[in-house]
Amino acid sequence: MTPTSPETPTSAETPTSPASTTRTRSTRRLTTAQALVAFLARQYTERDGRRHRLISATWGIFGHGNVAGIGQALVEAGNGIGNGDANAHSDGNAHSHSDWNANANANAYGNSDGNGNGYGSRPAPRMPYLQGRNEQAMVHAAVGYARQSGRLSAHAVTTSIGPGATNLVTGAALATINHLPVLLLPGDIFATRPADPVLQQLEVPYAGDVSVNDCLRPVSRYFDRVTRPEALIPAALQAMRVLADPAETGAVTLALPQDVQAEAYDWPEEFFAERVWPVRRPAPDAAELEAAVRAVRSARRPLIVAGGGVRHSGAEETLAAFTAATRIPVASTQAGKGSLRHDHPADVGGIGHTGTATAGELARTADLVIGVGTRYTDFTTASGTLFENPAVRFLNLNITGFDAHKLAALPLVADARTGLEALTSALAGRGYRVDPAYETEYTGAKEAWEERVEASFATPDPTARPTQTQVLGLLDTLVTEEDILINAAGSLPGDLHKLWRARSRDQYHVEYGYSCMGYEIPAAIGVLLATEARTRPRPVWALVGDGTYLMNPTEIVTAVQENLPLKLVILQNHGYASIGGLSEAVGGERFGTAYRHRAPDGGFTGPPLPVDLAANAASLGLHVLRATTVDDLRKALAEARDAEGPTCVYVETETPDTVSGPPPAQAWWDVPVAETASRPAAVKAREEYDRQVAARRRHL
Repeated sequence: MTPTSPETPTSAETPTSPASTTRTRSTRRLTTAQALVAFLARQYTERDGRRHRLISATWGIFGHGNVAGIGQALVEAGNGIGNGDANAHSDGNAHSHSDWNANANANAYGNSDGNGNGYGSRPAPRMPYLQGRNEQAMVHAAVGYARQSGRLSAHAVTTSIGPGATNLVTGAALATINHLPVLLLPGDIFATRPADPVLQQLEVPYAGDVSVNDCLRPVSRYFDRVTRPEALIPAALQAMRVLADPAETGAVTLALPQDVQAEAYDWPEEFFAERVWPVRRPAPDAAELEAAVRAVRSARRPLIVAGGGVRHSGAEETLAAFTAATRIPVASTQAGKGSLRHDHPADVGGIGHTGTATAGELARTADLVIGVGTRYTDFTTASGTLFENPAVRFLNLNITGFDAHKLAALPLVADARTGLEALTSALAGRGYRVDPAYETEYTGAKEAWEERVEASFATPDPTARPTQTQVLGLLDTLVTEEDILINAAGSLPGDLHKLWRARSRDQYHVEYGYSCMGYEIPAAIGVLLATEARTRPRPVWALVGDGTYLMNPTEIVTAVQENLPLKLVILQNHGYASIGGLSEAVGGERFGTAYRHRAPDGGFTGPPLPVDLAANAASLGLHVLRATTVDDLRKALAEARDAEGPTCVYVETETPDTVSGPPPAQAWWDVPVAETASRPAAVKAREEYDRQVAARRRHL
């Protein structure tokens, strides 16, 4: 990918280097950190004629490894203390910072408002700064922002060296697995090695050039350690290329030694010129397209599996047009749910282990599975047992060849929207449409499943303690297409995938690529920042269990600090209820999954722990609404939705082991069971495992 060429500067000031005597170039003397921040403020993406700031803000927690480098550079960029000096300080090119603001056209959170406003009476900084409380959480917030921004705009995250840097690893893995862009800027040990070791340095006897930041290599789509100021130029350009590439994007790491961050250099003025990185929409190869057309035309029971690539491409309307023309039903992965509205005739709901019975039965009898922007995880394929038809074949439309060739498929390597448009056009003149009997079959099954959804959501007793699915049902009666629901782990993703009625393309925000506990609260903040430029912020709900809450509640303080109208729902069931159910199913007897005191026998089977998560949330600054009954919860959710500040709804829920729960899993998931054991629960679980695993097949 090549960016739009920057303009050539018209003035000449100093030579590029002392060795250059015959040619002069305009330069600017800045530290490496200052140069990086100035560079990032001038990077844009462009897709379909619309331009976006590529790096619209920087999250940061400062320590000795970045405070005097990136930290000072962010102050220079207009994030001053008190009155600051942002209006008086020249950037070295006869422009004030307010002039640069007009070019950046960003408000306090990096979102365009059309006028370069958003910081009240003072100009917006060239690179807005966001203060986090936990390094992993800052990455999650950046990922939430990137996903809501359609991967066209991202955030940077700066940390110190040592534990601050290694705390990035989980967030980086999540970003890369989900193909979502985030720029990581961890501090690193001295490049010049004046003292060895320095504070928080990992010493590796066999390699002097290794630091803890090397942990980020396998979870980054691009990694570089900038050991000289001038090395920043190629490293920064490569970083932008990867972030803006829809096939390669993910976490990008530029490790910045703390001495290099503060070192000054005469930077060529061209480095700071505006660059626009086109986000490609590659079209399919003609031969691959013709093979795809033949495959579709020969199919009698085709099924589309819509993945996250549909959303990233903005291909929802194109998918709807394709299904309108062909009447092929659409099942969705966790990342793809919402590709069609829940009430679209062709939408048959989630697929796989957490999917609907409708989608499951269609998958078992499909003769052609058309994957659009999906990675085919084990949840989608039911660990290789779902697609049972001996004649089944796969056609995969994906922007990456790696995913397009999975399951021995016919590949159609292209952007999802462009590929669907081409496939729709190629089929249009050949009169393809599924048999009306097939259409009647899946629409009837869809109606039957809706009855099960209604039964799960029903609340016949308003004075009872609600179940988890009743919580979702009460939300279902309250939300509109404006609302966004965020979740990642526990039993909620399964219930949401089966039952939730997605009303818009971006309402359903469940991170299930890494299924990371602790993602929800910071991701909700990122989503809110991405929608902040609207006149009225969209209602954004973070749904968490008590286990997830205890892992990562810290960014509640950030929501309070920024007065973001976060709507947090805490479902208290006194332990890891999801993994407890799985433990029971695989012979683990729910060992170690409840939050309880120790019993006399040493096990965790005593009374529930006296933990008050509602009080904890209130202590962090949230307005907390406690609900004990269905009726209480209905009122609390309505109040929270209308709240203008950060609000929490806290409710203790009944669990499926005490009352009727959601519909059970409609397909298998492979969690290996002990092959030999003395306890009856494990022996019985192994018998069931052997029965299920026998159905697995490799598609060749």
